[in-house]
Amino acid sequence: MARIPLPPGILARPIAHRALHERAAGRIENSCAAIRAAIEGGYGIEIDLQLSLDGRAMVFHDETLDRLTAETGPVAVRTAEELGRIALLGGEEAIPTLEEVLALIAGRVPLLVEIKDQSLTMGPTDGRLEAEAARLLTLYGGEVAVMSFNPHSIGHMARLAPDIARGLTTSAYDPEDWAPLAPETCARLREIPDYDETDSSFISHEAADLARPRVAELKARGAALLCWTVRSPEAEALARRYAQNITFEGYRARFPT
Repeated sequence: MARIPLPPGILARPIAHRALHERAAGRIENSCAAIRAAIEGGYGIEIDLQLSLDGRAMVFHDETLDRLTAETGPVAVRTAEELGRIALLGGEEAIPTLEEVLALIAGRVPLLVEIKDQSLTMGPTDGRLEAEAARLLTLYGGEVAVMSFNPHSIGHMARLAPDIARGLTTSAYDPEDWAPLAPETCARLREIPDYDETDSSFISHEAADLARPRVAELKARGAALLCWTVRSPEAEALARRYAQNITFEGYRARFPT
């Protein structure tokens, strides 16, 4: 394996977190409306993937439907066809597939794909979501990179899509914030021990924790440094002291000059 550098666009354009969503305007997170708005604004786009019952990659953040739809229960017990009929609350659209989103973006702006943890413990996964993501992204012609909090997912991607840039989503891993994730797992992941094993080329780190020495160490070694999630111009100014680019929401991020 080799480290694949981030596509230049992912470092050049601010990245809209779950696309350029704004509930008051009917643009729900990870929706096609939010994706269209990000494209119109010239922003990069970050999306999340969950797995449907029939093995399709769905663009949706949560493990369950409860927060964002009128339905309840896990995403993983519904087929892609069923999920594609479930409306997102506050908008006029349903849950899209990764295939639909890739066709919509069509290489017009860079894309950062987060593969959500399917184990719920940051442990080994069966690789089904990673395999579907790899299948579709390998065929995609635009600038794209993948990341995950779960190092096992990025290990799968290194094997399945070795030519796509990959990295780790990282955090201070405060056990209170991450409960019920085991405190010992939080302690391990906090030190970002899997960067080399996964041949990652970047991390996207929690914005409030960017001063962590381990983050500085990886950056000094050549790791590209992104961060999540910036929610104001003031927070952006602080984050840019450390990070090469930001993931943002709730305002319009500036473009570097």
